[in-house]
Amino acid sequence: MSHIGLPPCDSAAILHGELSIAPCSPAARRWTLVAAILGSSLAFIDGTVVNVALPALQRELNASASELQWVMESYALLLAALLLVGGTLGDRYGRKRMFMIGVVLFTVASLACAASSTATLLICARAVQGAGAALMVPGSLALISSAFPPSERGAAIGTWSAFSGITAAIGPVIGGWLVDNYSWTWAFLVNLPLGVLLLAICLLRVPESTGGDTSPVDLPGAVLATLGLAGVVYALIQAPAQGWTNPLVGGALVLGMAALSWFVMVERRSAAPMLPLALFGERNFAGANLLTLLLYAALGGGLFFLPLNLIQVQGMGATAAGAALLPFIAIMFVLSRWAGTLVDRFGAKLPLVAGPAIAALGFALFMLPGVGANYWTAFFPAVCVLGLGMSVTVAPLTTTVMNAVGAERAGMASGVNNAVSRAAGLLAIAAFGILLAWAFNASLGNALAGAQLAPELVSAVLAQRDKLAGIAIPGGTSAAHAQVLHAAIGAAFVAGFRWVMGLCALLALLSALSAWLLVDGKHAAAGAPST
Repeated sequence: MSHIGLPPCDSAAILHGELSIAPCSPAARRWTLVAAILGSSLAFIDGTVVNVALPALQRELNASASELQWVMESYALLLAALLLVGGTLGDRYGRKRMFMIGVVLFTVASLACAASSTATLLICARAVQGAGAALMVPGSLALISSAFPPSERGAAIGTWSAFSGITAAIGPVIGGWLVDNYSWTWAFLVNLPLGVLLLAICLLRVPESTGGDTSPVDLPGAVLATLGLAGVVYALIQAPAQGWTNPLVGGALVLGMAALSWFVMVERRSAAPMLPLALFGERNFAGANLLTLLLYAALGGGLFFLPLNLIQVQGMGATAAGAALLPFIAIMFVLSRWAGTLVDRFGAKLPLVAGPAIAALGFALFMLPGVGANYWTAFFPAVCVLGLGMSVTVAPLTTTVMNAVGAERAGMASGVNNAVSRAAGLLAIAAFGILLAWAFNASLGNALAGAQLAPELVSAVLAQRDKLAGIAIPGGTSAAHAQVLHAAIGAAFVAGFRWVMGLCALLALLSALSAWLLVDGKHAAAGAPST
């Protein structure tokens, strides 16, 4: 659920290939649209299904909380770091070709994920999945761009968006049902028939196209972005268990920061950068991306821990936990067209201040439920308020990003904003884990210190504290003592979850402040693309 809903500017990125239309028949266009929908659906399903499988993964693979974070982060890291260069590779070497390479990588890696017998093997396979998704996600959009002329592209985008919304809604529910009734491995095996079908459609029905771009691919930028993000994320995830003074943690942080600094210098000097820094000289574009960084850090980082709370603390099944955010998606779907008119009626500033402020209230409501809370009275209101806040924000945010630059750079600008949203969630999951672990350990230690439990039992529980709410009660523990331990572990996780949601609320408010200070609120500039 860290990737719940669609990132901002996903459909707007189709503009990137607007000037290179491949001649093809109406039938070929329909099959191209089917391929684009299937490709993006694979990535969207995987981004949401795995979250509800995490408790089962932790239990069966004996994984720590940091290893669970890496299961999500290894995928998100490669996707975020390679997303922009993935689109460039498609324009340069063939959109269909790179899209199919991405599908092959993703499908084979899905099989490797299902076959993984340890958390380490699963993390490595997830990284390969992320690399495949980095080719599939921009590739699916570019296929639509190249196959449909401007007069038909709007309908194609609408169809793609509608099916993407359906995928985002049913993905976690299907994943939860598979986990509850079969095994966590089916969360990955479900990708195999879809991948094979998609490859067959591409081979037989989808035409090839290129963007006619002969500029060099920014491989140095991609490598430095990957190293930089990987170093920072490693340090943030491992610090709670190993400490900041650990040479590996400190070294990874230094390496990551150095690589990101070098990345900025390389991008500034590159003739064809994957991240055009000149775009940030535009005030509205900089403000919109700062808002995106803060708000999507809150969304991605906060919602990563929600299914762990619902399943391990509240006692919900994986299917119910997968359905927990359906109201969020439904609200965004119902209000999407209305939200798209807000910029025309009020300008950008008002919705981009009000939306994140409403989202901040939603995050704050997540701080209220305790252990054994009822979903409908405790979590449902928070989900609905958060959905309303994001609905007010996303469409005006996309419009602001595209209107901030000329029409010829709208696709590039939307791609950058999309990557910023993904990188924000990537970093937030790692950083929020530090806060949750700190609060969890403090609460659990205090609770066990005041309980009448045998010292060896306390030691056995504390030795597993890196599993957070996934701590297994030692065998042979009496029912009364087990009840005390379950209550202490659940309360400790809730304590940490409240701190995380409080930080999410603060980040959402800061994103509203960034819009207030940096977005000028003007209506669409002349010549800017409209939504």
